[in-house]
Formats: sequence, structure tokens, C-alpha cells
Amino acid sequence: MLFIEYPKCSTCQKAKKWLEAHNLTFEDRHIVENRPTKDELKGWVEKSGYPVKKFFNTSGIKYRELELSKKLPDMPLEEQLDLLASDGMLVKRPLLITDGKIYVGFKEKEWEAMTHA
Repeated sequence: MLFIEYPKCSTCQKAKKWLEAHNLTFEDRHIVENRPTKDELKGWVEKSGYPVKKFFNTSGIKYRELELSKKLPDMPLEEQLDLLASDGMLVKRPLLITDGKIYVGFKEKEWEAMTHA
């Protein structure tokens, strides 16, 4: 299991504590120091079944500065993936990559289902 986080993010901290409390083994990855590649992101988007927009940190400063809410609807998928891969702060976090599923953000009920699968 791969856990991608920004350590200063309070939601990421909660998610990490949740993983540890459930004794789940995971590889920890800093989203800014070791940002996801375009190929990784493309694979995760495809595997998740979610639209690429779900992978954007829509509440982030960078997202607002770049006015992405206006630009993304008309931007081709490849450009959106390039943009996500260019800056870890644009990617919604935490990301949890398991063999069976991609979790975008921390929703405890969703993650809880993983432990009962």
C-alpha cells in the first residue's frame, strides 16, 4: 500500500494515524519531495474510475492562483496530467494506493470498508 501525503496537512496526519491505528503496513511518500509522475497519475485515474478533476486539490492556493476552476473544463486530459505532475501541491491528498482501489482524500467510512474487504 502506498500512502502519499503532505506531512503538514492535518487531513494527511489524521489519515496516517488511522492507518497506524489499524495496523496497516504502508509505504510513506512525501507528495512535494517525491511528486507523482504523469504515468503514475494517469494509471491511478484510469484504475480509480474517477474523473481527473477529483485528483486536483481544489481548495489549494496554487489551484486558485492558476484559476484552474475556469481552465480545467476545456483543458485536454494530457495537459491536466502534465499540470498535476508538475507540482505536488496541486494534487489532492492524501492518496492511498492499494492493489484493489485508489483512495483520493481521507474519508474514514470509505477507508473503513477497506479493512473489512
